[in-house]
Amino acid sequence: MISVSNLTKKFGNVIAVNNISFTVRKGEITGLLGPNGAGKTTTMRILTGFLAPTSGIVSVGNYRIDENPTEVKRIVGYLPESVPIYGDLTVYDYLMFVQKLRGISPNGRLKQTAELCGILDVMDKKVGELSKGYRQRVGLAHALIHDPEVLILDEPTSGLDPNQIVEIRNIIKEIGKKKTVILSTHILPEVEATCERVIIINKGEIVQDGLVGQLKTSFGNETVVKISVKGCTEQELASALSSLVGVREVRRGEGAPDLVSVEVRLFSNTEIRPEIFRICVEKGWVLYEMKRESFALENIFRELTMGGES
Repeated sequence: MISVSNLTKKFGNVIAVNNISFTVRKGEITGLLGPNGAGKTTTMRILTGFLAPTSGIVSVGNYRIDENPTEVKRIVGYLPESVPIYGDLTVYDYLMFVQKLRGISPNGRLKQTAELCGILDVMDKKVGELSKGYRQRVGLAHALIHDPEVLILDEPTSGLDPNQIVEIRNIIKEIGKKKTVILSTHILPEVEATCERVIIINKGEIVQDGLVGQLKTSFGNETVVKISVKGCTEQELASALSSLVGVREVRRGEGAPDLVSVEVRLFSNTEIRPEIFRICVEKGWVLYEMKRESFALENIFRELTMGGES
């Protein structure tokens, strides 16, 4: 459904996207992840025809963007991070306006789309009077009103409260049953809950691409034990733990300022918690916290985009 080959985008001397290639199959929900400035939004704007690439080939459906931009825009729905909607119109008038721009008959998909996006109860309200959650829904309805085959969402839950995030997430999952969806987000649990596949981009280049489950499995031979201790220095704690069998690395962790906190990264599923407890007892250190967890998507993201820095 979407094919990107050797895509590069430059802004002057700055390379925002650097020779990336990927494909997205029909009916797939794909998460595009990366830190700020990684090139996610630039890539999405190119996919929608909003920006022209410096080089490379981008196809959506059966159309190349450089050859058939109008046809691509006809089959793509786009929700940018900042929703560009007219606040002085009612929701009904705004969506009727969008339908007219799209060449859709007045009795087209308005009611069906409004119902899917959960905005039937605010159709008579002005867009500018709505909460951010409802404005985001209206923007989503705008992107869906012409029944596109592909939906591209840039930070669709940015600035929403937890309840609104869950509601938008459920709408996206429902849409994904019939359409190809690409979404960018900084909320990693949202990717795990919504997406089947993840593409991680950093400094304009793809650093990981695969199914969420496979990605976690590929890093799954590593376990992390997070501990917080009082009564020693970070160097003393790291030195004592590094000597244990199965420890790959000890990194600085996050914890209370009056405690020494580290993350102990293990090979496979090695169990070292009894040994950690024994060391603390022998040395007279006070163990405040010890938590074992598998390598979650957040850890994978940090590993791939921070260059292994703590």
